[in-house]
Amino acid sequence: MFDGRWRSGVDRGTQPIGSALHRTGITANQLTAGGLVVALGAAYAIATGHLVWGVVALVAAAVPDLLDGPLAKAAGTAGPRGAFFDSVGDRFTDSVVLGGVAWYLDSTRGAHAALLAFAVMGAAALVSYERAKAESLGFEARGGLMERAERIIVLCIGLAFPVLVIALWVILVGSLFTAVQRFVKVWRQAGVPARSATDEARVRWTMAAMEERWRARRESMRPAGSGWLAGSSDPDSTWRTRRLARQAGARRHGRLASGRHRGAGTRP
Repeated sequence: MFDGRWRSGVDRGTQPIGSALHRTGITANQLTAGGLVVALGAAYAIATGHLVWGVVALVAAAVPDLLDGPLAKAAGTAGPRGAFFDSVGDRFTDSVVLGGVAWYLDSTRGAHAALLAFAVMGAAALVSYERAKAESLGFEARGGLMERAERIIVLCIGLAFPVLVIALWVILVGSLFTAVQRFVKVWRQAGVPARSATDEARVRWTMAAMEERWRARRESMRPAGSGWLAGSSDPDSTWRTRRLARQAGARRHGRLASGRHRGAGTRP
């Protein structure tokens, strides 16, 4: 949902920040790596029960993930390597933070509550995998109700207030619904038959045959003795010849009219 509605606006807003960071000399990969270190601190804070500090660290870890793309564009280093590092970093952050949540729930509510965090981790991985696999096959699978930005926001709310379990259930249901949305979206795209090379050749042959028939029809409609270029089968050259003939006739007609006008003026 974030990618579909607010991504372009956020990118425009963060572009000046990326340019400012570029002037400091920091690189996009360094910013991404710093976010991973902060994510480890967030996981540790959550696992040890310091939930408020965990929220602060989780927000701080999300900031580099938001700014590394604009920084790479400002520096002219955006490419597959940075995109791969950023994607792997997102999966690493999700895993360690939800691992810290599972540790905390196991310590406070037992192993059954900890399984909820692992279920959220699996659903989130499924959503991310669907997009990656769809894009590798040439399809588009962005969008959905519960993407990564929404998951982080709901998790922060659950950590800041005593509603962590409820927040995890919301993330789980929303992630599964998003997985279904993306599956249906890609399924529909894959259902449209792709045009094969044979079909392309058949279309080109048909267009060439139609053009040849139309050219032959224009040649058969050429009137005999019309003053066109003899033996010329090029419609463009025929058209140019007729245009030059009309222009020559117009000039002759103009000279004759001018002569008559001058002759009439000398009569007594």
